Amino acid sequence: MKVILLKDIKGTGKKDQIIEASDGFARNYLLPRKLAVEASAANLNAIAGAKAAADHRREAERLAALEQAKKLEEFTVTVSVRAGEKGRLFGKVTNQEIADALKAQFGLEIDRRKISVGTIKELGENEAELKLFAEISAKLKLRIVAQE
Repeated sequence: MKVILLKDIKGTGKKDQIIEASDGFARNYLLPRKLAVEASAANLNAIAGAKAAADHRREAERLAALEQAKKLEEFTVTVSVRAGEKGRLFGKVTNQEIADALKAQFGLEIDRRKISVGTIKELGENEAELKLFAEISAKLKLRIVAQE
């Protein structure tokens, strides 16, 4: 019996894959547990439609990430941190501080886990990398200043 898997099943197949399963396995295990549906024309069309919608949504997200990356490259974010004499910082600049500064200065909400920054221990100009989407990243200019 041909069935379309609705979930990944170890040793059987991946989600949305069409497999040939024995009648007993399909009727007694896959279908009652809603792990698969019979591969009818209507079900095949539904799966194809869902796949097309997911591809369209992913492409829209990718285009939005590209647009946001272009916008972010123009910004210079100012982060104020505690510093001692000679411009040395107490601690380091964190991803959360950069995310908070982005939200406060430009109203952009970026998840801190998408920000990648090296160790910044001194005042001045630096760069951070924001991973917005798979294979799409933006360089963000940082200006580190001392708190007053």
